[in-house]
Amino acid sequence: MLEREKDIAELSMKIEDLRKFAQEKKADFSAEIMVLEDKLQQMKSEAVINLGPMDKLILSRMIERPTALDYIEKVFDGFIELHGDRKFRDDPSIVGGIARLGNMPVTVIGQQKGRNTKENVKRNFGMTSPDGFRKALRLMKQAEKFRRPVICFIDTPGADPGVGAEERGQGEAIARNLMEMVDLRTPVISIVIGEGGSGGALALSIADEIWMLEHSVFSILSPEGFASILWKDSSRAKEAAQIMKITAQDLMALKIIEKVLPEPPGGAHKDPDGMSAVIRENLLQVPFGAMKEQINEVVERRYTKYRKTGAYLE
Repeated sequence: MLEREKDIAELSMKIEDLRKFAQEKKADFSAEIMVLEDKLQQMKSEAVINLGPMDKLILSRMIERPTALDYIEKVFDGFIELHGDRKFRDDPSIVGGIARLGNMPVTVIGQQKGRNTKENVKRNFGMTSPDGFRKALRLMKQAEKFRRPVICFIDTPGADPGVGAEERGQGEAIARNLMEMVDLRTPVISIVIGEGGSGGALALSIADEIWMLEHSVFSILSPEGFASILWKDSSRAKEAAQIMKITAQDLMALKIIEKVLPEPPGGAHKDPDGMSAVIRENLLQVPFGAMKEQINEVVERRYTKYRKTGAYLE
C-alpha cells in the first residue's frame, strides 16, 4: 500500500511540474496533462481495490482521515457540543452534543482523534478515559429522556490504558455503557469511521445497527497486541490481522455489522464531502420516527440481536 501511495505522489508531482513548465513556456500540453490525470485517477481507484486487512488498518489510522468532528460538521446542522461527565472532568477524546438531522433533533457522540500531533496529545490519540465513557452515557440518557435518536462515531485504537484511567474505574465504565445501551429506550446507530479497537470501541457499539466505512476496521484488540499475546512477537501483526477478521467486509459476512458504507476512490480522506454525503443519505433513510413509536420492539430486537451474536460466536 505504501508503495502505491508513493507512485501516486510521484505522478501527482509530475503533473504539477508539467503544468508549471507549460505555463513558463506558454505551450499547450493540455492533452498530455489530461492523459496523465486519467492515469492518476485510475491509480487512485486501484490503490484501494483488493486491499488486505493490514492495508486497511494502515488506511484507517492515517492522520489525514476525516475525524468525528469533520463528519459532525458536514452531516448535521446546528451542532451544540456538551461537556463533562458531572463526576470528574471533561474528556476531550469524546465529543458529543445535540444537532439536527434534517428536521429531527438527534444526539451525536464521537471519539475524536487529533488532526495533528498537538491535537492528538490533547485528545489522547482518541483513547477514551472512564470520564469520557461516562460523559457519553450521560448524553445517551439525556437523549432517552427527550426521545432523541443517538448516533455514535467510533474511531479509537482502544480505551485509555493509563494508571489514572484504571484507578477511576475504566473497566466498570465500559461495562456500564454496554449494560445501559442494551436497554436504552431510543434508537441507536453506531458508525465505525476509522479504527474501532478493543473495549474503547465496544463501549459505543451496542446499537440497533452498526455500520462501517468501507476501509475501516473493528476488532477486540490491535493486531500488534494480538500477535504479542499469541506469539510473543508483535512483528507478526500482518498475519494476525488476516486471522482476526477485522475488515468491514469480513464482519458483514459474519453478520456482526449491518451495513458497509462505500468510500470515495482512494479512501474517505480523498473526498470528505463525498463521504459525509453518503453517511447523511444513509442516516436519512433510517425510520427513526417509526422506531421511536415502537421502542419496546426496538429494544427487544436489540437485546435479542446481541444474545444471538454471542451464541453464534461461541
